[in-house]
Amino acid sequence: MAQGTVQVTHTGTSRWRRRTGEYASLAAALEAAADGDVLTVAPGTYRENLVVQRSVTLRGPEGAQGSVRIAPVDGVPLTVRASAVIQDLHVEGQDAAAPAVLVEEGTPELLDLRVVTRSASGIEVRGSARPTVRRCTVDNPAGVGIAVLDGGGGVFEECEVVSAGQAGVAVRSGAHPRLERCRVHHAAGSGLTAMGEGSSLEAVGCEVYEVRGSGVQVTGRATAHLTDCDVHRTTGDGVTLDTDAVLTLADCRIHDIPENAVDLRSRSVLTLTRTTVRQFGRNGLSVWDPGTRVDANQCEIFDSTGDYPAVWISDGATAVLDSCRVHDVPDALFVLDRGSRADVVDSDLSQVRNTAVSVSDGATAQLDDCRIRDAATGAWFRDHGSGGTLNNCTLVGNRTGVIVTKGADPTIERCTVDSPSEAGVYVSAGGRGSFLDCRVTGSAGYGFHVIDGCRTTLRKCRTERCARGGYEFADGGPDTAYDSGPLVEDCTSDESGGLTPPSAPEPVVQTVSQSPGLLGSIPGQRSTEQEPLIAAAAPQEPARTSKAVLGELDALVGLDSVKREVRALTDMIEVGRRRQQAGLKAASVKRHLVFTGSPGTGKTTVARLYGEILASLGVLDKGHLVEVSRVDLVGEHIGSTAIRTQEAFQRAHGGVLFIDEAYALSPEDAGRDFGKEAIDTLVKLMEDQRDSVVVIVAGYTAEMERFLSVNPGVASRFSRTITFGDYAPEELLRIVEQQADEHEYRLAPGAAEALTKYFTAIPKGPAFGNGRTARQTFEAMVERHASRVAQVSDPSTDDLTLLYAEDLPELP
Repeated sequence: MAQGTVQVTHTGTSRWRRRTGEYASLAAALEAAADGDVLTVAPGTYRENLVVQRSVTLRGPEGAQGSVRIAPVDGVPLTVRASAVIQDLHVEGQDAAAPAVLVEEGTPELLDLRVVTRSASGIEVRGSARPTVRRCTVDNPAGVGIAVLDGGGGVFEECEVVSAGQAGVAVRSGAHPRLERCRVHHAAGSGLTAMGEGSSLEAVGCEVYEVRGSGVQVTGRATAHLTDCDVHRTTGDGVTLDTDAVLTLADCRIHDIPENAVDLRSRSVLTLTRTTVRQFGRNGLSVWDPGTRVDANQCEIFDSTGDYPAVWISDGATAVLDSCRVHDVPDALFVLDRGSRADVVDSDLSQVRNTAVSVSDGATAQLDDCRIRDAATGAWFRDHGSGGTLNNCTLVGNRTGVIVTKGADPTIERCTVDSPSEAGVYVSAGGRGSFLDCRVTGSAGYGFHVIDGCRTTLRKCRTERCARGGYEFADGGPDTAYDSGPLVEDCTSDESGGLTPPSAPEPVVQTVSQSPGLLGSIPGQRSTEQEPLIAAAAPQEPARTSKAVLGELDALVGLDSVKREVRALTDMIEVGRRRQQAGLKAASVKRHLVFTGSPGTGKTTVARLYGEILASLGVLDKGHLVEVSRVDLVGEHIGSTAIRTQEAFQRAHGGVLFIDEAYALSPEDAGRDFGKEAIDTLVKLMEDQRDSVVVIVAGYTAEMERFLSVNPGVASRFSRTITFGDYAPEELLRIVEQQADEHEYRLAPGAAEALTKYFTAIPKGPAFGNGRTARQTFEAMVERHASRVAQVSDPSTDDLTLLYAEDLPELP
């Protein structure tokens, strides 16, 4: 497009100025124009470096937006040094060392500009300039989208940075812009960044997404205030604060973040009000270092996509959560390291897969009027120096309400633990703690379970409807100090639970020495004499022979190669045992196994039978199966993983430890992952306890091959890999026939053929469940059968038992 002419409408009061002139170049028109004049630029491409130094209006023709291109070969295409109005221009720059649009002075208005450039910055505001920038678009894949520097300011309304090679919007050196209803996306750096003392950024109603760095970054004593903003789909953290940064988020939404939703360090301060944080891959809030602080009010943190705590406070940092909700996360709140503190008031922590509140390494947590629901552990005070207070809190439906271990010493006051599935309160390994006016109701285990002679204080506590008993105290053995054990005053129980009779006599547990009358009427306390059992112990079923167990294995549908492998291994062990009995050397057989294959192929069933076979041969004491996965082994911080793994081994003592989806312990992108600690602990325990625990790791074939290849220490511990192939359609039919026979149903003529066709056609993708799919198909047929027969007024026996081809569900 050729260069056009520039029409200047002069607006001066003198008669000779009230006229219109045309100029062949923009430079000439600007030279001739005076304040208040209007320069209308004809369509075309202008290879000029424009400098606007008067308060004029420079605009493209009406109705032809983008038809005027300012595109010099180098330098700054457009420089503004006056309170001018610049409108409807397309600006292109090629100089990597200069901005495309530079605003240096005045209060100009930039309206409807499109900046498509490969410059140091798309729009740059400096010094005393205070522009108003409306509806402008910046596309700068080589540098910063919008830069406000050296004390500059201004207002950006409804602007969009569609790409940036660095930050989308950068505020530095004491600048202080305001963004309203702007969008920043596809930036190679941070979406919004403010850095340096005196720098500040205010954003209202803005959206930041699809950026490769952090969504918002505030560093080096800068401040920022975001209201009603969205930050999502970043590659890095959602929001990052560092080095005395100050940020306020009000009514904002941070979501779909693969890393930390919010990460702050080095004395930074964050205030969140009515802000939601969801779908984050690591921590929702990650708070580090002394002097760093988060204050959250009426916020919601939920729907984690990773295996990390939702709120992480460490290295002396502080967090305050007031009227907040944290839910659907692996762990809710982790406070660790001396000097770290969390204060939580009137908040809900729920749907937590592991621990709702974890306090360790000398940290402190204070919870007042909070509700903790549906967690594996409500609150866990883990080690020496760790403590704090739970005051007037309710813990409902957790596996264990409160755990205190390893010298931790919290104060729990006026709290209620309702319906725990294991224990209301569990204290062990030198844990202490004071429980004042607390109540445990509806426990499936004990109300208060204190072992190892822990010096716990219970005052005015009450238990109700605890299945195994309200209170259970056990000493720590002969090495326990004579004055150890709980201090109990004015505690009561409704005695409704009693003591569940064990299946075999339990060892005598010594009573903690107390002054007369100290325990009052607490039921279920053990004495130095064995108490009579409430009911006779149930007789133990005799162990099956290996032949009987192998018979059950042979009865399983399919799995021919698996059966051969197990029989060969069993034969090796049996012959080795006989050679030892004959005084001969027996070949050393590694009993640990790798099971590979798709879901539903019988891996867990075979593992259970394998344990029973080893028990029948005298290789294992019990042969029971303990099934775990990553979530049961991997803890939240260094040290806790080893404890969880050791506990799993202890539960499996004398039997089989079955680790499903074991490859999850070694993810391809490990990052800050504690799976390696679980693997290292496994390798050591598999050697130390090789005669008492058999380990079977299982998972998809390809993933398990990768797992073993990247962990040679683990691979060397296993004797062989057994592959479980997918079931053929005929084998799936046999499973359905077995299910039908077991539940007194029959397949009508033609139903077997229809099932075979169904299983042949069913998609065999990741959702295919093999034997599980066969069982689900049978259940679906039974449901459809019931719907059909329910309409028959007087059904016959055939009506009630026959499953027809039309009872098959639709293919998924």
